[in-house]
Amino acid sequence: MTNRFGAVLKDPGFWGDNAALIGLVVIGAVFSVLTPFFLTWPNISDLLVSASILLVLATAQQFSIVTGGIDLSIAANLPWAAVVFGLAYNGGLGMPLAIIAAILSGTLVGLINGLIIAKLKVNDFIATLGMLGVMNGVALIVSGGQSFAVNSHFLQSLALGSIGPIRYFYLIAILIAVGAHLVFTHTAFGTHVLATGGNRDAARNMGIPTDRMKIAVYVIDGALVGLAAILLVARTGGSDPSLQTSQLLTSIASVVLGGSSLFGGRAAVLGTVAGALVLTTLLNGFTLLQVSEYYQPIAVGIVVIAAAVLSRLQK
Repeated sequence: MTNRFGAVLKDPGFWGDNAALIGLVVIGAVFSVLTPFFLTWPNISDLLVSASILLVLATAQQFSIVTGGIDLSIAANLPWAAVVFGLAYNGGLGMPLAIIAAILSGTLVGLINGLIIAKLKVNDFIATLGMLGVMNGVALIVSGGQSFAVNSHFLQSLALGSIGPIRYFYLIAILIAVGAHLVFTHTAFGTHVLATGGNRDAARNMGIPTDRMKIAVYVIDGALVGLAAILLVARTGGSDPSLQTSQLLTSIASVVLGGSSLFGGRAAVLGTVAGALVLTTLLNGFTLLQVSEYYQPIAVGIVVIAAAVLSRLQK
């Protein structure tokens, strides 16, 4: 028994598969000792709300990463969808149409990404990096480079309301994560997506329409980013066209920390949940300890590098 346990601990794959859960336990324990406010319900509730937005974005990123790609345009697509949502609502379209507009605007960016990658054969990194620049400029032009308030009773209820102890934000994030998990584990589409990421040539030879799979995952990615933009506006009370580079970094790190591979072919949605909680807990703890916000991106960057190393160990 002891020898078997020791062998497990020496296996790099064990640490790669369970990095998020182990990190969550360690970080939670450390902050619980360092600050008495960490385990208070108001703080835990706020932490979970932040994690909910990140989880939706990380799930979006998961779809592109599982095919061996990556979506850098999330940093610009998120504020772009938020701007469209705010302008649509403030322009008098009403909340239902504003929500549709936000999700469609995010989906459109995802569709363009997918078409460029699948049809023009442009590398995922380059294609989404280019779209990051394009959509950053578009968001700034459309908004005049200014953030603006979006006041709505519905958004206030969405941000603060709950069903019992379960806030609406948690519920939305849980439904998205469970839905993605079921797609990857119980549908033909999910199997085809995983096969496309595992070995695209082999998948194509088996008759799987790999180009369509690529386009589909980026469309789903974009739609989820549009949903995350609505949650972000609900929480902050306004639309901001500024690049969300921190959300980009943490969405990637959440996926890889959760056990998915940056090289594609492996999805671990439930692990991504733990990854999102790790990163949110880390930033929350730093805030409670009054660590300068200048140092926080350094910590996130180190986690991203560590996540990449863990991904290499799993390859």
